[in-house]
Amino acid sequence: MKKFTVTGMTCAACAARVEKAVKGVNGVEQCAVNLLTNTLTVEGEVNDANIITAIRKAGYDVNSKDKTDKVRNEETKKLIMRLISSIIFSLALMYVSMGINMFNFPFFFSPEKYPLVLALIQLIFATIIMIINNKFFINGVKGAIHLSPNMDTLVSLGSFTSYVYSLVIVFIMATEINNTQLAASYLHRLFFDSSGMILTLITVGKTLESYSKGKTTNAIKSLMDLTPKTALILKDGKEVIVNVDEVKVGDKFIVKPGDAIPVDGIILEGNSSLDESMISGEPLPKDKTIGDKVISATINHDGYLICEAQKVGNDTTISQIIKMVNDANATKAPISKIADKVSGVFVPVVISIALITFIIWLSLGKDITYSLNRAISILVISCPCALGLATPVAIMVGSGKGARNGILYKNATVLEEAGKSKIIVLDKTGTITKGEMVVSNVLQLDPKLLEVVYALENKSEHPLGKACTTYCKENNVPLVNIDDFKILPGKGVEGRMNNNLLIGAKYDYIKEYVSISDDVLLQVENETKIGKTPLFFAENGILLGVLFISDTVKDDSKEVICELKKMGLKTIMLTGDNHNSASYIGELIGVDEVISNVLPDEKENVIKKLMKDNKVIMVGDGINDSIALSRADIGIAMSRGSDIAIESANIVVVSSSLMSVVNAIKISRSTLRVIYENLFWAFIYNVIGIPLAAGAFTFLFHFELTPMFGALAMSLSSICVVLNALRLNIIKINKASLPTNEASATSIELKEVNMKKKMKIKGMMCKHCENRVKKALEKHDAVIQAIVDYENGLATVELSYPVEDQVLKAIVEAEDYEVLGIE
Repeated sequence: MKKFTVTGMTCAACAARVEKAVKGVNGVEQCAVNLLTNTLTVEGEVNDANIITAIRKAGYDVNSKDKTDKVRNEETKKLIMRLISSIIFSLALMYVSMGINMFNFPFFFSPEKYPLVLALIQLIFATIIMIINNKFFINGVKGAIHLSPNMDTLVSLGSFTSYVYSLVIVFIMATEINNTQLAASYLHRLFFDSSGMILTLITVGKTLESYSKGKTTNAIKSLMDLTPKTALILKDGKEVIVNVDEVKVGDKFIVKPGDAIPVDGIILEGNSSLDESMISGEPLPKDKTIGDKVISATINHDGYLICEAQKVGNDTTISQIIKMVNDANATKAPISKIADKVSGVFVPVVISIALITFIIWLSLGKDITYSLNRAISILVISCPCALGLATPVAIMVGSGKGARNGILYKNATVLEEAGKSKIIVLDKTGTITKGEMVVSNVLQLDPKLLEVVYALENKSEHPLGKACTTYCKENNVPLVNIDDFKILPGKGVEGRMNNNLLIGAKYDYIKEYVSISDDVLLQVENETKIGKTPLFFAENGILLGVLFISDTVKDDSKEVICELKKMGLKTIMLTGDNHNSASYIGELIGVDEVISNVLPDEKENVIKKLMKDNKVIMVGDGINDSIALSRADIGIAMSRGSDIAIESANIVVVSSSLMSVVNAIKISRSTLRVIYENLFWAFIYNVIGIPLAAGAFTFLFHFELTPMFGALAMSLSSICVVLNALRLNIIKINKASLPTNEASATSIELKEVNMKKKMKIKGMMCKHCENRVKKALEKHDAVIQAIVDYENGLATVELSYPVEDQVLKAIVEAEDYEVLGIE
């Protein structure tokens, strides 16, 4: 997928034009424009130059990807300067046009004696405002020339029509210079105030919209701020600080207490506790020791670590998270197709309606001033921007909310569809349970049992096999090599030792090769009733014994199932385990249905059957879940699972807590609701606003909309859409329950941590700033309260658990204040 930053787009009509132009390029399979980020994504084998040429032929331009943020910031600054200048001259224009004529405000010249002078002053002010906001006219004309009229075309047409009409009136006034009374009467027919105020009010909306758009990207910016810029590596026995981009796989790097992990790696020396909350959303630090993996951007609390780099550059966890969030924002949700179709014809239709309205009012006997007023009002009240922003702004905020809580949606379609699902299927091992399989007891019928178990399971990667291997190591069982080792998917393993056939498998498979006594079966049945999984081992058709393996249910699994049921989802546990073991776990946590004894390839068939009537979510973490994850409408992978499972899924949950699945669905539903609200507002605004501007309700309500009020309404429509989407940031999500052993292990450490931090902040000027910083800080789940003093530039933050300085700094700086220091 290729991504381009397109400049010059102002509304949904522009986006539709760019998409149409690029789709016409040979080799383009699919393309989508995101009006919020001004980005174009293209799929297919096509040359970049051809895409850029198509964009430029459509009347737009392409920027360097690396300069996107810089360009966006510069555009916002330019808009603010334009707005300030426009307001100054608009106030002067309104003073002359309305203040003097309507309210008799004091002035150097009397309107009765010197009407032409007042008209010329209005002309000058209106001309200055038009020059300041010339971009509307440039973009509008470009759009018209390329047969793709856009929002700027509507605005510039409305403003210019008012200006030209008023200019004609000025010439008429000049011909009546000797008849001052008649000339003065023409002052009330001038539209210079409308011409200037239309541009000013639209600029107000554009400035607020640009600022609000910046707020929607705060989640991505915060993630980028977390990315370490430097690393301390060991080179020829010396500590050397290098740019993080220079770290290579295999390099040894040092992480001192309080430092961030620069790249993904594995600990070679040292012990510590790491704060992974910014990645996983899990609040308490994780204890790490030799052999454990460390994740880029997480914080080392108290130990001195020497690590080996395993993933660097774009392969690090934080880089992949940022990429996934960006990719989700670059794609389009299916629901946006409705707005896309309307946007493609919106502007030409509005111009046609304005022209027809003008003709109808003239034919009904209204004068040219009234008829023109109605046509201009239609042009400036119509808002294609709201249609274009309705979906992408909600997707951006929703995916950002997810990213901050360790939930990664791979594209916009997933974010929309997850909320529509009615059935959720959950794998057992590693999803509902901890996946930490251990041998609980052994039924030994032959002294060779453990030797055979170790020989077979030492070569297996299955969790049950690893539990057997660990048990044998702990009991100092000697390792014997075997030949012809085979994995029997979903059944077990086999091999040969001294030409003897060894089998380790589940009952359903091994019963065909060995005879099992009733006493053994009775003991097996009793153990499976309490959730244990039996593995049978045999040599040449003779049963050697049985190992019983158990797993423990995650602390929040029962609560999660309860939450999912409250949300109206049918809960199903799908597992390859035997019926008794699966039923025990299913009853313990309260799922609606248990499907057991299912092989990996059979899981897909189960999902297909369930998908016939409803949308289905599949949650899993293992290689054996990958097919089912791909088949389901929505696949959710726990990130601590296999790489194949993560690749197959649509949503990746960074946290090990199953509660994140609930949050993923909750965020999706909230995002979908906001999209519906935005689209409703965008459509209903135009459906009501255009007839209102045309004067359709004049006879009913005796109300006539002026062009200035139309321009104000247009500006507010886009702002309302953006602000509505920003509400997603305040959605309350469920916090993961901490395992009891983790909570107890860290309770002593937490008492020793400084739970208050003082921040020195620059840029707070008033109580409004003070409240803004306080509100932003207290949104973080760890912050109990924030006491902010704008006069002294200080903020005292009380925490419920440790939060790193750079996280608090990113929160404050996202509100456009500067953090000078944190104690």
